[in-house]
Amino acid sequence: FKDGMYVYLGIGIPTMASSFIPDGVHIELQAENGLMGLGPYPDPSIGQKGDADFINAGKETVTVIQGASSFCSSESFSMIRGGHIDLTILGGMQCSSSGDLASFFIPGKKLVGMGGAMDLVSSPSTVIVTMEHTAKDGSPKILKECTLPLTGKAVVDRIITDMCVFDCDKKGLKNGGLDDVRAATDCSFDVVEGEIPLMEDP
Repeated sequence: FKDGMYVYLGIGIPTMASSFIPDGVHIELQAENGLMGLGPYPDPSIGQKGDADFINAGKETVTVIQGASSFCSSESFSMIRGGHIDLTILGGMQCSSSGDLASFFIPGKKLVGMGGAMDLVSSPSTVIVTMEHTAKDGSPKILKECTLPLTGKAVVDRIITDMCVFDCDKKGLKNGGLDDVRAATDCSFDVVEGEIPLMEDP
């Protein structure tokens, strides 16, 4: 996160980010259902209580920061499509080495709804996908080419998993990793030593 950013948080793992804002950094977190100014989850140990009117994209109760605002879903997506969000963090089912994303449908299973992911990844914002590195059966979720229907093509800038972090240059993957990361990843990637660099604005 960089100070002053407007950041969208998707359902699942991305919602955890609201509890990890660095000290001294002020950002505005948005939920697509119409809330700007998301705070961390309520902490009963300091007297915080949940308010059912304040929920994130995953319908979980959250706190809000001073100056938060609520609005309808159509306005929320106007902000997203209009390029007013700096960073999008969302979940995924598969990513390819060229930045393709599959996140909404597994053939043969019930399609609940497409959601707003296609709007999110087609916006001008930087896109980060957070997900578990492998599927429940142990198969890789980071592939040379996605096998599930695509949400967007060449749209992912960074992939964060429980094993490592990849940067996509839309041609391949760059990252610091180990042999077990290679074994769990079905595409080639470059290894970068040292700290993970902050993503630069496009």
